Amino acid sequence: MQRTRTRPLGGLLAVVVAAGGFLGLLSPSPVGALPADSPAAAPAAAADGTATVFYYTKTRDWARYHLHYAPDGGAWTTVPGVGMEPACTDWVKRTVTLGTAQGLAATFTDGAGVWDNNAGRNYDLGTGSITVKDGVVAHSDPCTGGPAPTPPPDPGPGGRATVFYSTRTLGWSTANIHYRPAGGTWTTVPGAGMRAACTGWWTTEIDLGPAASLRAAFNDGNGVWDNNRGADYTLPAGVTTVADGTVTTGAADPCAGEAPDTTAPSAPTGVTASADGVSVVIAWEPSTDTMGVTGYQVTRTGGSRGTVVTDVGSTVHSDTGLEERTTYTYTVRAVDAAGNLSPASAPAQATTGAAPPAPAPGKPLGTDPRKDPIYFVLTARFNDGDPANNRGGSRHQQSGNAANGDPMFRGDFKGLVQKLDYIKGLGFSAVWITPVVLNRSDYDYHGYHGWDFHRVDPRLESAGASYQDLINAAHAKGMKIYQDVVYNHSSRWGAKGLFVPTVYGVRDKDWSWYYDERQAGFEYDGLTVDPKSGKSYYNGDLWATAEPPGNTCVDWGKPTPFTSPEGYRIHNCQWPSPTSGMFPQDLYHDCWIGNWEGEDSRSCWLHDDLADFDTENARVQNHLIGAYNKYIDMGVDGFRVDTAVHIPRTTWNRRFLPAIQERVAQRHGPEAARNFFVFGEVAAFVNDKWNRGSVNHSAQFYTWKERKEYGADDDAAALEMYAYEQQQGPAGQPTSTNAFLDGNRYRTPDGSRFSGMHVIDMRMHMNFGDARNAFHNGKDSDDSYHDATYNVVYVDSHDYGPNKSSERYAGGTAAWAENMSLMWTFRGIPTLYYGSEIEFRAGRRIDCGPACPLASTGRAYYGDHLAGDVTASGFSRVDSATGAVATTLAQPLVAHVQRLNLIRRAVPALQTGQYSTEGITGEMAFKRRYTSGSTDSFALVTVTHGATFTDIPNGTYTDAVTGDTRVVGDGRLTVAAPGKGNLRVYVLGGTGRIGTAGPYLK
Repeated sequence: MQRTRTRPLGGLLAVVVAAGGFLGLLSPSPVGALPADSPAAAPAAAADGTATVFYYTKTRDWARYHLHYAPDGGAWTTVPGVGMEPACTDWVKRTVTLGTAQGLAATFTDGAGVWDNNAGRNYDLGTGSITVKDGVVAHSDPCTGGPAPTPPPDPGPGGRATVFYSTRTLGWSTANIHYRPAGGTWTTVPGAGMRAACTGWWTTEIDLGPAASLRAAFNDGNGVWDNNRGADYTLPAGVTTVADGTVTTGAADPCAGEAPDTTAPSAPTGVTASADGVSVVIAWEPSTDTMGVTGYQVTRTGGSRGTVVTDVGSTVHSDTGLEERTTYTYTVRAVDAAGNLSPASAPAQATTGAAPPAPAPGKPLGTDPRKDPIYFVLTARFNDGDPANNRGGSRHQQSGNAANGDPMFRGDFKGLVQKLDYIKGLGFSAVWITPVVLNRSDYDYHGYHGWDFHRVDPRLESAGASYQDLINAAHAKGMKIYQDVVYNHSSRWGAKGLFVPTVYGVRDKDWSWYYDERQAGFEYDGLTVDPKSGKSYYNGDLWATAEPPGNTCVDWGKPTPFTSPEGYRIHNCQWPSPTSGMFPQDLYHDCWIGNWEGEDSRSCWLHDDLADFDTENARVQNHLIGAYNKYIDMGVDGFRVDTAVHIPRTTWNRRFLPAIQERVAQRHGPEAARNFFVFGEVAAFVNDKWNRGSVNHSAQFYTWKERKEYGADDDAAALEMYAYEQQQGPAGQPTSTNAFLDGNRYRTPDGSRFSGMHVIDMRMHMNFGDARNAFHNGKDSDDSYHDATYNVVYVDSHDYGPNKSSERYAGGTAAWAENMSLMWTFRGIPTLYYGSEIEFRAGRRIDCGPACPLASTGRAYYGDHLAGDVTASGFSRVDSATGAVATTLAQPLVAHVQRLNLIRRAVPALQTGQYSTEGITGEMAFKRRYTSGSTDSFALVTVTHGATFTDIPNGTYTDAVTGDTRVVGDGRLTVAAPGKGNLRVYVLGGTGRIGTAGPYLK
């Protein structure tokens, strides 16, 4: 996980900077927020606990309309519900009494068996005036114009304002104007509903009394505002238009003389329906329209639940939770901005099967991890198998992702299962996936902001494609799953079941756009949309205005001198911070990191969205151990440990690593435990063997057991160990020969001092700007690791490129081929970040947070390159491929990595062998050997350059690349330079050429 090497400001100012910067970015829409002096906080509730529900009829054309509802906590009406009455053109309404309830669940029906039940979820509505239009809920009165504000007291000439507002580029289903006449007061939020005037325009007339102008802001009734970038709009009496921020006074009626759009879109074509268990996916080709298609209606018939109409915004709909073994028929109609409906498409049918059974727990494959090249994917960015679980989050608009139709949570386990054959066809037998636990933050698709460590994030799962299903599917193909895990920190919102902070919040005139109402019974899971706020990123459970019991945050709710970028007053305890007292000191650390090579790097917060656990606390340890036991029980094959360097080695060696070993052995046996692969991220972005001389912050340090006894208390032991090892320094650290041959002889490795954690080879990673630098720097460090043959080796990742570059590697195809040739033959486990096989997003900035669209970064969505079908009967063996994935598989580096995997898999010395450069001249040349039982594999390797090998065993050597055979009788073999990216692998007693010649291996 990437971190910024700057120290956050301490104390209150840090909280202000964090809160101000975040809240400025978090606005639900880039068009802004409430006017700064606007009074009311929440959508206005009707008197006496009522809700007036408006339902849009133009796209339904039913003979009758009924509202079937249940107040929160109450009983449902009798089917078909209560009748609705005409309200105004294209709208019907019904006012219902709620008593003390704060909302209602609702569905709509024609009374004859046709239902709009929000795709099976029902509509969850609040109080006041509410519109439901083509599946979109908003707070507005589309017919009456809403309550008028108090007029100004001073007499004057008076006037009326006719306001037209354009939503052509906004996609709003309703529009409200929140206003105050000059000298008067503001309307109650969300303001007065506007009437549809013509396609893309809304209008209302306002009595200004004696005033000659008004201040105004517009909103969609769901908290998305256009307040003229914080300045509000000043509108005079008369006719005014507001379109995309431009005000035109004395304007002509934009709808006058405009012929109404009565042309319907074309009927959708190519409708298909395919069943998977009790789910059906319906897809179709886009319709065309003179003014543009705004959505589609999918009508389902069949089963015992009647006809169901569902509004969708894309050309794919996933219909879930259906009856077993039932035939359903689907038709699709297109809708345009004027509400015109296309003719229905041709019907498509699908018959459901049985509901998928709960998958059985898996079991690790339990083989030597060095045999398995690793393919690393950001699950949410790899391949989308189920659009129904896609979520954009609070930064969807601001980041630019919405404009690209690219929600941050897009890829999922179903998409990964669908493309396991792609990965297998490349030759990889292990898949490293980003963290799977439920996350909670503003931009959490990557998985490193864990909130519920005991739960898999629902945004990654689908019916029949749970995390367990992924593990089982991979194992069925002989492939391993390595799960990224985080022990160092939780999300800024704490860890459910351990501690969740409560921040100060108030739904006043400034902050009602941000703080959601608490919804009793609603629980955040990242996927489910809170119907009252319309958000899957609901925050109503995280704040309180009254100081909560047991609060330890200092100066709760007191105003500070600081304001957010919008000008809103910031209060103490309004944002999680380590120094405010908000987090309990026994569970979380209470400081900001200062020295990245100091002791505080292991006991302070790295960033305000990474709440730093006190990992020496027994409650924290037990919480994390218990959570990760769940995934061990599911049968994962290993853990990649994020931010491992920020936890003391004593804690790893005393608590977490033994707990992993014990659980794997208990559930799956000692052999599985021995080969359960744990590899840590110990980030050191320097070329030093030891990170700026600090042994405690160097990768190899974490591969060793402790060498002396420390006190029983984990906090004290961490400090004792730190001081002792820093005093010993680099010269006093243990060394190992486990990675090295003894001459030409394979030596039995000594595992007695192994900690249980291997590591990512940061030094090679940092030097992969040039393969020679990576090779020489790598082997220079190898005696300081417990066993460097287990090092995970990659060129770039989701955090950095070589030399701490913020961009994906862009050295060119030949340089990539050379790097790969080295990684696949030198000691260590070759690892490839998704898409590198086609130089995907080469040179692009890897991560810019929500400041730019994901599509422009090194974390872009890869699924477009995987579209189509692919089957692989073996590793590096693709049987068939169609569509875009066939084009992807035809790229030169794909052929290169496929053959490298074939060669490595066929030569044991390249997988698990030790190495030596003794008696060898050449730039990147070495010999490797592995001996065990009846296996004795010996290979001579040179990458790009020529080499001479001396004092080698006599015998017949065959090059695995060309098939060239050499007989050595004097212990000497000379190899000509094969060329950049190419290599020679002369295997003693080799069987011949492995694979076919490609663009680089030839």
